[in-house]
Amino acid sequence: MRVWFITGASRGLGRAFTEAALNRGDRVVAAARDLTPLAELQGRHPDALACVPLDVSDRAAVHEGVERAVAAFGRLDIVVSNAGTMLYGMVEEATEDQIRAHFDVNVLGQIWVAQAVLPHLRAQGSGHILLVTTMGTGGGVASAGMYAAGKSAIDSLGQALAMEVAPFGVKVTIVQPGGYDTGLFTIGTTATTPHPAYEKLRAELAEMWGDDAGPDPGTAAPVVMRLVDLPDPPLRLIVGSRSFDLVEQMNQARTEEYRAWEHLSRQAPG
Repeated sequence: MRVWFITGASRGLGRAFTEAALNRGDRVVAAARDLTPLAELQGRHPDALACVPLDVSDRAAVHEGVERAVAAFGRLDIVVSNAGTMLYGMVEEATEDQIRAHFDVNVLGQIWVAQAVLPHLRAQGSGHILLVTTMGTGGGVASAGMYAAGKSAIDSLGQALAMEVAPFGVKVTIVQPGGYDTGLFTIGTTATTPHPAYEKLRAELAEMWGDDAGPDPGTAAPVVMRLVDLPDPPLRLIVGSRSFDLVEQMNQARTEEYRAWEHLSRQAPG
């Protein structure tokens, strides 16, 4: 029986991981800004589920929340840093307040969680941190540039973190899910004020994406359950068959672009 600490646990992937962990007999500390959606689940698992109100953008609150999590079940084995938001809009349109609020959650929030849990994981000589990013960390897409930038930052940070904590027996996996029906693009979204100059591009994007909200988040949970059981887990894991194909295509396109301009790159000695 292991103990999980999951942020953004009230909906989407966080909720799916919480339910899957409980169903396999583990204990979970579920953290979220609004715990109301978890009331029914806590009623079904009163001894295995502890709920902690948490805004990950508040560093002091994160440290306090982690201490409450450790006190609830005595240790932490799996930390899922999942809380996140979407800032939808073109780069030019985003206000300073919107950008700062977005990165406070999607970047700094994950850093605060890592900093808060690591003293406990180091002390026990074990643990697995899952940093939830996105399959799009390899590049940005128009109107979702801020989101991709934040997730890409966590991807790089996670690679550095894995090197830093490996000597203490702590593992790190950057989980890169595709487009699941998590509510991110509805209740989890802050939208910019549209600029008329981008009206045509917005229409093209809307047509390209369509109305498909993606599969149920619960379909991703079994993969994550298998991931945490691996004795030597990967640094990065794409979650989703379609997403795997898309990432392969993006990586191939990037390599082809590098090769096309190799002659110019090699004109500098560095």
